[in-house]
Amino acid sequence: MTLFSVLDRSPVRRDRGPAQALRDTVAFAAAVERLGYHRFWVSEHHGVPGVAGSAPTVLAAAVASATSRIRVGTGGVMLPNHRPLVVAEQFGVLEALHPGRIDMGLGRSVGFTGGVRSALGHGKEDAGDFGAQVRELLGFFTGEHAYPGVHAYPAEGLRVPPFLLATGSGADLAAELGLPLVITPVRGERALAESVTRYRNGFRPSGWAREPYVVVSTAIAVADSAADARRLLVSEAWATVYSRSHGIFPPLEPPDGILAAPMTDRERARLEETLDGQVSGTPAEVADRLGRLVAVTGADEILATTAAYDQSAWLDSFAALAELAELRISAG
Repeated sequence: MTLFSVLDRSPVRRDRGPAQALRDTVAFAAAVERLGYHRFWVSEHHGVPGVAGSAPTVLAAAVASATSRIRVGTGGVMLPNHRPLVVAEQFGVLEALHPGRIDMGLGRSVGFTGGVRSALGHGKEDAGDFGAQVRELLGFFTGEHAYPGVHAYPAEGLRVPPFLLATGSGADLAAELGLPLVITPVRGERALAESVTRYRNGFRPSGWAREPYVVVSTAIAVADSAADARRLLVSEAWATVYSRSHGIFPPLEPPDGILAAPMTDRERARLEETLDGQVSGTPAEVADRLGRLVAVTGADEILATTAAYDQSAWLDSFAALAELAELRISAG
């Protein structure tokens, strides 16, 4: 049975501010747990007006404390921004406080702008060392690293499940290291399927995972009508389009205002393209689309990444997704 999980980036909504966004994330995690989802992950972004989630391990601690069953983790910690020893220690603390519930999702992105990268003390070239950084991080859990006399307490000896966030060639690293893969159809479902096939064929069993494990990440919206479901995705899709042309991912705006506002032909085309690449519709339409996605990729798990301005409709969408996936039944 395919598992269903949630990634929340702590989106900032117009006139509500980042502090409220973080509180909304913690409350959302509790709601997601009640619906029967398997995991709840948070993300790392720096200097982004529309995203409040800048310290994922801190936020994960708050989420884990506000829940009792659901797995909690990161999607992900951007490893090039940090020293592996510190990341190991942070996840060791989380696992020690919430044993058996913590996941360690790892990504290779660096700051979105040159100013943020300078403030972090890292450049784009640091992403090229991602493989070595992951190996070093995992070594602090096993005690096998290049620093004699150094112990990453309390991480050493613990086994926090690692996941690699990847697009394209990043899947090869996950296969080489024998780690679960989190991947998104950012370049289309055909390219996604090719990456997943390459990952499965090249997978080397490790002490972290004996078999390939694929998590497909995508925005999903479910509503009574296809139009309502698509409208739910407009706010974040537009923020994504806006960021490409202006270099800033803004707070989420109401979808009706976005659709009524002037856009260039290029912006409108990009908005429609972004929406077409996401999963939305009635329960029957979404079930069919997800069924085809799972069939194409063999996904073990679906990670829903939906953000929306309308929080009530947003929660209704996740409840409808849980119902069509029969999560309430599997959660007991």
